Amino acid sequence: MRFPKKLQQLTPEGFSLVAGRFRLLSEPLRLQILNRLQAGETSVSQLALDIGTSQPNVSKHLRLLIEGGLVARRQERTSVFVRVADPSVFELCQTVCGGIEKHLHARARAFGRTTPPS
Repeated sequence: MRFPKKLQQLTPEGFSLVAGRFRLLSEPLRLQILNRLQAGETSVSQLALDIGTSQPNVSKHLRLLIEGGLVARRQERTSVFVRVADPSVFELCQTVCGGIEKHLHARARAFGRTTPPS
């Protein structure tokens, strides 16, 4: 398998940027945040309730997602609202989830099962 042409042409700085995007997605809580935001814009306080963690914790992770260009924010009076800024992140997550699913099915077949263990 070869890397896509765009990746083959990257400079060392470009590879660093790509690695940074993967680091952003390496935290399970950030993936939960993005998963919730897939349903649409919400306030930070509602987001914290929806994913079951504290508002300061959500805010810390949102700051990184905003700096990384994956999430956008807007303020309305005293409330802050967030939304997905780069929907291509969901294509990446879908690709990764598909790869994990194939891997688990292959492992299950290796042990004589028809479905992966739960």
